[in-house]
Amino acid sequence: MAQIAPTHLIVEHNHAEWETWLQKWFIPLLILAIIVNAGGLIIPILEPDGSLYATIAKTMARTGDFVNLRVEGRDWLDKPHFPFWMAAISFKVLGTNSFAYKFPALLFWALGAWYTWKLALSLYGKTVAQLSVLIYVSAAHLVISNNDVRAEPYLTGLIIGSVYHFYRASRAKPGLHLLAGSLLAGCACMTKGPFVVITIGGGFILDWIAGKEWGQFRHPRWYIAIILTALFTLPELYCLYVQFDLHPEKLVFGRTGVSGIRFFFWDSQFGRFFNTGPIKGAGDPFFYFHTLLWAFLPWSLLLYAAIVQKIRRSVDATGLHRRGVPGDMICLGAALGSFIVFSLSRFQLPHYLNILFPFFAILTAGYLQNIRRRLTQKTIGIIQNSIAVLLPVLLLLLCWFFHFPYWPLLMGIIVVLAFLTFLFFRGPSLPGPIARSFSMAMLVFFFINFILYPAILQYQAGTVAGEYTATLPVQGSTPCYLLQEAPVDYSFEFDCPHPVERIPIDSLASRLPIAASPAASPGAIPPDSALVFAPSSFADTLTHRGYRVLPIHSFPNFHISQLTGEFISYRTRSQVVTPWSLMQVRRW
Repeated sequence: MAQIAPTHLIVEHNHAEWETWLQKWFIPLLILAIIVNAGGLIIPILEPDGSLYATIAKTMARTGDFVNLRVEGRDWLDKPHFPFWMAAISFKVLGTNSFAYKFPALLFWALGAWYTWKLALSLYGKTVAQLSVLIYVSAAHLVISNNDVRAEPYLTGLIIGSVYHFYRASRAKPGLHLLAGSLLAGCACMTKGPFVVITIGGGFILDWIAGKEWGQFRHPRWYIAIILTALFTLPELYCLYVQFDLHPEKLVFGRTGVSGIRFFFWDSQFGRFFNTGPIKGAGDPFFYFHTLLWAFLPWSLLLYAAIVQKIRRSVDATGLHRRGVPGDMICLGAALGSFIVFSLSRFQLPHYLNILFPFFAILTAGYLQNIRRRLTQKTIGIIQNSIAVLLPVLLLLLCWFFHFPYWPLLMGIIVVLAFLTFLFFRGPSLPGPIARSFSMAMLVFFFINFILYPAILQYQAGTVAGEYTATLPVQGSTPCYLLQEAPVDYSFEFDCPHPVERIPIDSLASRLPIAASPAASPGAIPPDSALVFAPSSFADTLTHRGYRVLPIHSFPNFHISQLTGEFISYRTRSQVVTPWSLMQVRRW
């Protein structure tokens, strides 16, 4: 007993420290994180996937066709409909712009924060719930995904929400919780496909096994949930059936007879896992282990420790699984089950991990609250303080190499803010280094949203050119074209206020107006011409094809969603950017 008492005293003291600190800082830090995450709303959409999805939703909103997904006038079979429905509805209400595209995704991210709070509160109490939310809103890849919006913000909120409602349904009368959990699960299926049931159900299966709740596997509520989830997924199946299964003559993936429903249930899920579907990849079993190191910053090392401790405490000396409270294994099961599946898959992308971040946040928060050894607390303090120092140092290096406008002033501001953060959150106790690493992460994300992205988006030529066309004195309905022989650029199609079509060069002649009638007003784009946006080298190609080409404006272009050292360095940037031009093309 003499050895047990100090451990309990340390745990109680740790709990008291967290409660005092969170009572003072939870709301201010949460507000700061919301402001930083919302900063992505004012940033233009990034190429390539974000612009592609925004263009699909733009077409959906413009045509009013919420059934068929089309790209460049062709049928598109890849992602389910739900994110496009949300974006198209937002376009209808808020207009077609970047803000309207990102806003519903931010709401679902916020929904994820809310349900992270609710699940952690139900399982472990207020302190873990508050820590979980702070970790969730400051995890690196979630912040990035609120800017480079794809399906993940939607999916993150839907999955953790479904898990919460199913947990509540398992511990009380099912009622509305079973209905809500099934609805969110159905929407998650309509966002990414039926694989999401692995994440939603995996945690419950492990928890029931650990708690020897064998009756849960036979309980009628779960069969009702499966039926309800299937019913809520029917809109997606209907759309796929109407667009593809009713039209086997359509050419998709280079062949006819493609079933949209088969693609939804097999090719887009197991086909990618086994690399047998039309969309293939080359997987690495350790890809997500090292991806998590940066994607979950500044909490990734704590997460690894939390998972190891959770597994060790969940297995006793005889090897039998045990759990602390009913539901205690849900987060571990949901996170590890999906992580293993992702790691074994042949098709891997970093943002796939986002849906696990709510569970990672709860696991990490529970670990922080229940640390029993002073040595462990000191080690964590050293790790998090090191991260808090490293992050502003990386910003200073970025400022130095990139040469942002007023970069010496920016470097001075970063140094001052970092110093004030360490001065403000003094103290060796555990909340101190956590507050410092949280604040430094917010500084980095603020810099990314408000300094880095505005600077590098000047090199996303499609966005800049699309906005530039709005300033041109266009007379009548001057057509705008992208060339199929040129690289794809969906950002121009989304940001251009005029209808844009992607065509082969050979068909350009048939698209040009024959006569200049009525006469163009002074300075206006003549009505017998078209606007073509392409790499500047295509000006010579068009001239050799017999067109009269007048370059209007040139724009530097780089694939900014995949930054390289050559681009970041101001000394070599000009060597890796490609000039694109907006050209006025006419007949001779």
